[in-house]
Amino acid sequence: MEQLAVAWLLTVAPSSRRVYGRTLRDWLDWCELGGVDPLAARRAHVDAWADQLTRAGRAPATVKRMVSTLSSFYAYAADEGLLPANPAARARRPRVSPDVTDTQAPDLGEAREMLRWAAHAGPRALVIVHLALTVGLRAGEIASARVEDLGTDRGHRVLTVTRKGGRRQRVPLPPAAWHAIETYLAGRTTGPLVATRAGRPVATSTIYRTVRRVAALAGVPKHITPHSLRHACATLALDAGAELRDVQDLLGHADPRTTRRYDRARNRLDRSPAYAVAAALAG
Repeated sequence: MEQLAVAWLLTVAPSSRRVYGRTLRDWLDWCELGGVDPLAARRAHVDAWADQLTRAGRAPATVKRMVSTLSSFYAYAADEGLLPANPAARARRPRVSPDVTDTQAPDLGEAREMLRWAAHAGPRALVIVHLALTVGLRAGEIASARVEDLGTDRGHRVLTVTRKGGRRQRVPLPPAAWHAIETYLAGRTTGPLVATRAGRPVATSTIYRTVRRVAALAGVPKHITPHSLRHACATLALDAGAELRDVQDLLGHADPRTTRRYDRARNRLDRSPAYAVAAALAG
């Protein structure tokens, strides 16, 4: 089983391996406690595991992601001829509205406080908060970025990041974010963009701890994660008048419905197209 898990994880994007590995470990632990052979599991077992995740308080989107991850693992095992079929392929997945998100994000005032306190927390903390909040990067994208990925494009400072699926994309670095990076690097020209003291890439768990620590210093009374800052980036951009498609490009969303979750103004009545139609009809 261990060799199979390692082989499967090698097919997963590096930025997703840690999360996928945790999901598989959760499933294997559940199987061990229940006396279920993972290679003999049936759809009913997967459904029971998903039900337990829901009862334990996992968000519907999280349960859906975990079942999908497990389905990916079993699809790989079936392709390798180790199973006759994928037991998770038709397992129940919670319905998740594409227009709703439960993520708690800082508002504008809280975001400003987090940037201010990140500067007190240290140069590395400030870079992490800028990349998540100002540029909207995922924790995995921050962890995998390298100094060599910095550059310029038609007068813009940019960072080339590796998105989900391995796609490479340039994102702009506003002056404040660029200054924070320059200060942190202090002349370093190679290696991980955000590094440990030993010069190795920082772990995503460290990025999570850094964000939570800065949120606590700033007095933000919410459960703040790196994704919360990415959520705030999108929301603040839309509130400031940025076009939805431009925010979608910045965040690297393949589906515009994902970006729409962050548009707090989408249901305001004064923006209803009905008024535009009425005005046109009135001549």
